[in-house]
Amino acid sequence: MTVSKDENSLHRLGRIAPVEAVLFDVDGTLCDSDPLHFYAFREMLQKIGFNGGIPIDEEFYIKNIAGKNNDGIIRTLFPNDVEQGAEYMNEKEAMFRRLVVEQLKPVSGLYKVKKWVEDHRLKCAAVTNSSRINAELMISMLGLTDFFETIIIGDECEHPKPHPEPYLKALEALQVSKDHTFIFEDSLTGIKAGVEADMPVVGISMRNSEQLLMQAKPALLVKDYNDLKLWLALDELVVRGDTIANA
Repeated sequence: MTVSKDENSLHRLGRIAPVEAVLFDVDGTLCDSDPLHFYAFREMLQKIGFNGGIPIDEEFYIKNIAGKNNDGIIRTLFPNDVEQGAEYMNEKEAMFRRLVVEQLKPVSGLYKVKKWVEDHRLKCAAVTNSSRINAELMISMLGLTDFFETIIIGDECEHPKPHPEPYLKALEALQVSKDHTFIFEDSLTGIKAGVEADMPVVGISMRNSEQLLMQAKPALLVKDYNDLKLWLALDELVVRGDTIANA
């Protein structure tokens, strides 16, 4: 019998049953923040004459910025003047936070999957390359402050994503097993980190192309949290072994 790609993906996610915990990235995974980051970066870089004053496009943003921590972005954009680059980054971050307060929206279906996690009494953590001040603001604006038991920040680890350390630290903080935990991620950097941490990753392809994200080998790729493929996979997890809390 021939097994379709989607069926194989469901099987790979189903192997972790019973489920114990779920780990979430923040930017682009909980909320549609990439357009806000892109706008802030474009405005800041154009203001300082980056690239001859020609505004960056989304392709440049995805390749050089999306999913990376601030130190890595600074080294990429300002390799010859890291100190000055850090000052520019502070300006960009202040603009981004103003946009968050005014415009931040959740990824479609987020509160549906939140309810699923709560109904099954799973542990959960946020794991992000964003700064703590940004991450806590976004999580607060989404009404998720009490949802997460801990927030792991890439810059507070020895190695940020795409290194697996942030996700391994989340397992340690929650005192759960990687064999019963899965991850939601939206970037190539983040999916690589989760896969390297030896956990199945559900990729959210709302902003990044499926072709790009598949390079990191996610267990399942969905458009957002309303995607039928996701709910088939979650139903399979329950059928295969329910959850640690409910077993």
